[in-house]
Amino acid sequence: MKIEILSIAMSDIQLGQRFYEQQQEGLGVYFLDSLFSDIDALLLYAGIHQQFFGYYRALSKRFPYAIYYRVSGQNIQVWRVLDCRQKPSRIVKALKR
Repeated sequence: MKIEILSIAMSDIQLGQRFYEQQQEGLGVYFLDSLFSDIDALLLYAGIHQQFFGYYRALSKRFPYAIYYRVSGQNIQVWRVLDCRQKPSRIVKALKR
């Protein structure tokens, strides 16, 4: 299997990284390491997560973020990486784009 992170998902990740780096120096790097570890775990666990709005949703182990992805054949496409602390209506709107 191969993981593809779409550009909009990378933008989500960078936004989160900047937020955590502003909270404490070095926390942004830890955020990136943790999130990419969660994304790498999809190689083992892709497709077992609950589906929301046509996407599988994997929750991050260390941060309040959800990884929304789709599985197509041997490819895993990460579509969005969203902060779970925002209003649910904003998450729905982000997923429908």
